[in-house]
Amino acid sequence: MAKADTDTRQQPNRTLTLTEEGPAEKGTDTDEVVIAISPGFGTLMDHTMTDVPHADVLREMMAGIEEEGLRSRVVRINESVDLGVIGLTGAKLSGSGISIGIQTRGTTLIHQADLVPLSNLELFPQAPLLEPDTFRAIGQNAARYAKGETPSPVPVENDPMARPKYQPLAAVWHIKEMSYREDDSEPTELSVSFD
Repeated sequence: MAKADTDTRQQPNRTLTLTEEGPAEKGTDTDEVVIAISPGFGTLMDHTMTDVPHADVLREMMAGIEEEGLRSRVVRINESVDLGVIGLTGAKLSGSGISIGIQTRGTTLIHQADLVPLSNLELFPQAPLLEPDTFRAIGQNAARYAKGETPSPVPVENDPMARPKYQPLAAVWHIKEMSYREDDSEPTELSVSFD
Protein backbone atom coordinates (compact mmCIF):
# COMPACT_ATOMS: atom_id res chain seq x y z
CA MET A 1 0.00 0.00 0.00
CA ALA A 2 1.41 3.42 -0.92
CA LYS A 3 2.19 5.89 1.85
CA ALA A 4 -0.46 8.31 0.56
CA ASP A 5 -3.08 5.58 1.07
CA THR A 6 -2.34 5.31 4.80
CA ASP A 7 -1.58 8.96 5.57
CA THR A 8 -4.59 10.49 7.36
CA ARG A 9 -3.65 13.92 6.02
CA GLN A 10 -4.46 12.63 2.53
CA GLN A 11 -7.91 11.34 3.57
CA PRO A 12 -10.02 14.23 4.89
CA ASN A 13 -13.68 14.11 5.90
CA ARG A 14 -13.70 10.82 7.76
CA THR A 15 -16.83 9.95 9.69
CA LEU A 16 -16.40 10.04 13.46
CA THR A 17 -18.26 7.77 15.87
CA LEU A 18 -17.97 8.49 19.60
CA THR A 19 -19.42 5.74 21.82
CA GLU A 20 -19.93 6.25 25.55
CA GLU A 21 -18.16 3.61 27.63
CA GLY A 22 -19.19 4.81 31.10
CA PRO A 23 -17.68 7.17 33.66
CA ALA A 24 -14.07 8.19 33.01
CA GLU A 25 -11.67 6.94 35.66
CA LYS A 26 -8.29 8.35 36.68
CA GLY A 27 -5.67 6.73 34.48
CA THR A 28 -2.66 4.92 35.89
CA ASP A 29 -0.64 4.57 32.67
CA THR A 30 2.04 7.26 32.52
CA ASP A 31 2.23 6.73 28.76
CA GLU A 32 -1.24 8.16 28.07
CA VAL A 33 -2.45 11.59 27.05
CA VAL A 34 -6.14 12.38 27.55
CA ILE A 35 -7.92 14.29 24.81
CA ALA A 36 -10.69 16.08 26.70
CA ILE A 37 -13.53 17.23 24.47
CA SER A 38 -16.29 19.71 25.23
CA PRO A 39 -19.93 18.66 25.74
CA GLY A 40 -21.03 19.38 22.15
CA PHE A 41 -17.95 18.09 20.33
CA GLY A 42 -19.10 15.65 17.64
CA THR A 43 -22.77 16.15 18.51
CA LEU A 44 -23.62 19.86 18.28
CA MET A 45 -21.39 20.08 15.21
CA ASP A 46 -19.15 17.63 13.43
CA HIS A 47 -16.56 20.24 12.37
CA THR A 48 -14.71 23.29 13.67
CA MET A 49 -15.65 26.89 12.84
CA THR A 50 -13.58 26.67 9.67
CA ASP A 51 -15.01 23.32 8.58
CA VAL A 52 -12.16 21.05 9.72
CA PRO A 53 -14.06 17.80 10.43
CA HIS A 54 -13.90 16.71 14.07
CA ALA A 55 -12.90 13.30 12.74
CA ASP A 56 -9.76 14.84 11.24
CA VAL A 57 -9.07 16.85 14.40
CA LEU A 58 -9.14 13.77 16.64
CA ARG A 59 -7.34 11.51 14.19
CA GLU A 60 -4.50 14.01 13.78
CA MET A 61 -4.13 14.54 17.54
CA MET A 62 -4.17 10.80 18.14
CA ALA A 63 -1.64 10.23 15.37
CA GLY A 64 0.68 12.89 16.81
CA ILE A 65 0.54 11.24 20.23
CA GLU A 66 1.15 7.79 18.73
CA GLU A 67 4.12 9.08 16.71
CA GLU A 68 5.77 9.95 20.04
CA GLY A 69 5.23 6.40 21.32
CA LEU A 70 2.34 7.18 23.68
CA ARG A 71 -1.35 6.38 23.55
CA SER A 72 -4.41 8.59 23.70
CA ARG A 73 -7.68 8.32 25.58
CA VAL A 74 -10.73 10.44 24.72
CA VAL A 75 -12.98 11.77 27.48
CA ARG A 76 -16.00 14.05 27.21
CA ILE A 77 -16.16 16.73 29.92
CA ASN A 78 -19.89 17.15 30.43
CA GLU A 79 -20.20 19.85 33.07
CA SER A 80 -18.31 22.76 31.48
CA VAL A 81 -17.68 24.48 28.17
CA ASP A 82 -14.79 26.47 29.70
CA LEU A 83 -11.64 25.37 27.90
CA GLY A 84 -9.42 25.76 30.99
CA VAL A 85 -11.73 23.55 33.03
CA ILE A 86 -12.00 21.01 30.19
CA GLY A 87 -8.22 20.79 29.83
CA LEU A 88 -7.49 20.67 33.56
CA THR A 89 -10.17 18.02 34.19
CA GLY A 90 -8.68 15.93 31.38
CA ALA A 91 -5.17 16.36 32.80
CA LYS A 92 -6.33 15.19 36.23
CA LEU A 93 -7.80 12.06 34.61
CA SER A 94 -4.65 11.39 32.59
CA GLY A 95 -2.11 8.91 33.92
CA SER A 96 0.66 11.20 32.67
CA GLY A 97 -1.01 14.34 34.04
CA ILE A 98 -1.12 15.84 30.54
CA SER A 99 -4.17 16.46 28.38
CA ILE A 100 -5.33 18.27 25.29
CA GLY A 101 -8.55 20.19 25.79
CA ILE A 102 -10.66 21.13 22.79
CA GLN A 103 -13.94 22.93 22.27
CA THR A 104 -16.41 22.23 19.47
CA ARG A 105 -15.34 25.32 17.54
CA GLY A 106 -11.68 24.20 17.58
CA THR A 107 -10.09 26.31 20.32
CA THR A 108 -7.48 24.06 21.90
CA LEU A 109 -4.91 23.91 24.69
CA ILE A 110 -2.42 21.55 26.28
CA HIS A 111 -2.88 21.33 30.06
CA GLN A 112 -1.09 19.81 33.04
CA ALA A 113 -2.72 18.40 36.19
CA ASP A 114 -0.80 20.50 38.71
CA LEU A 115 -1.74 23.85 37.15
CA VAL A 116 -4.83 26.01 37.64
CA PRO A 117 -7.55 26.27 34.95
CA LEU A 118 -6.35 29.54 33.44
CA SER A 119 -2.72 28.44 33.40
CA ASN A 120 -1.68 25.90 30.76
CA LEU A 121 1.31 24.66 28.82
CA GLU A 122 0.18 25.89 25.39
CA LEU A 123 -2.94 27.74 24.23
CA PHE A 124 -4.30 27.89 20.68
CA PRO A 125 -6.99 30.59 20.96
CA GLN A 126 -7.46 31.37 17.28
CA ALA A 127 -9.49 28.33 16.23
CA PRO A 128 -9.99 29.62 12.66
CA LEU A 129 -6.25 29.30 12.05
CA LEU A 130 -5.87 25.69 13.21
CA GLU A 131 -5.43 23.17 10.40
CA PRO A 132 -5.07 19.37 10.55
CA ASP A 133 -1.26 19.61 10.60
CA THR A 134 -1.47 21.93 13.61
CA PHE A 135 -3.67 19.43 15.48
CA ARG A 136 -1.10 16.70 14.75
CA ALA A 137 1.70 18.90 16.11
CA ILE A 138 -0.40 19.62 19.22
CA GLY A 139 -0.68 15.86 19.78
CA GLN A 140 3.07 15.46 19.38
CA ASN A 141 3.84 18.24 21.85
CA ALA A 142 1.36 16.93 24.41
CA ALA A 143 3.08 13.54 24.23
CA ARG A 144 6.50 15.19 24.63
CA TYR A 145 5.30 16.97 27.77
CA ALA A 146 3.97 13.63 29.05
CA LYS A 147 7.45 12.14 28.52
CA GLY A 148 8.95 14.91 30.66
CA GLU A 149 10.42 16.82 27.75
CA THR A 150 10.29 20.59 27.21
CA PRO A 151 9.34 20.97 23.55
CA SER A 152 9.28 24.23 21.62
CA PRO A 153 5.72 25.54 21.40
CA VAL A 154 3.74 24.56 18.31
CA PRO A 155 4.08 27.43 15.84
CA VAL A 156 0.78 29.05 14.97
CA GLU A 157 -0.26 31.89 12.75
CA ASN A 158 -1.68 35.08 14.17
CA ASP A 159 -4.31 36.91 12.16
CA PRO A 160 -5.64 40.10 13.79
CA MET A 161 -8.65 39.95 11.47
CA ALA A 162 -9.68 36.45 12.62
CA ARG A 163 -11.18 37.81 15.83
CA PRO A 164 -13.59 40.35 14.31
CA LYS A 165 -14.46 37.94 11.50
CA TYR A 166 -15.24 34.90 13.66
CA GLN A 167 -16.16 36.34 17.08
CA PRO A 168 -19.93 36.54 16.39
CA LEU A 169 -19.95 32.93 15.14
CA ALA A 170 -17.89 31.80 18.16
CA ALA A 171 -20.39 33.48 20.49
CA VAL A 172 -23.33 31.72 18.83
CA TRP A 173 -21.56 28.35 19.02
CA HIS A 174 -20.76 28.96 22.70
CA ILE A 175 -24.40 29.71 23.49
CA LYS A 176 -25.55 26.59 21.62
CA GLU A 177 -22.94 24.40 23.31
CA MET A 178 -24.07 25.61 26.74
CA SER A 179 -27.28 23.63 26.19
CA TYR A 180 -25.17 20.42 26.00
CA ARG A 181 -23.58 21.09 29.40
CA GLU A 182 -24.80 18.87 32.27
CA ASP A 183 -24.19 20.29 35.74
CA ASP A 184 -22.70 17.81 38.21
CA SER A 185 -22.23 15.20 35.48
CA GLU A 186 -19.05 13.15 35.62
CA PRO A 187 -16.69 12.96 32.61
CA THR A 188 -17.48 10.16 30.15
CA GLU A 189 -15.00 7.70 28.67
CA LEU A 190 -15.41 7.45 24.90
CA SER A 191 -14.33 4.92 22.32
CA VAL A 192 -13.48 6.48 18.97
CA SER A 193 -13.88 4.98 15.52
CA PHE A 194 -13.37 6.45 12.07
CA ASP A 195 -15.15 5.32 8.90
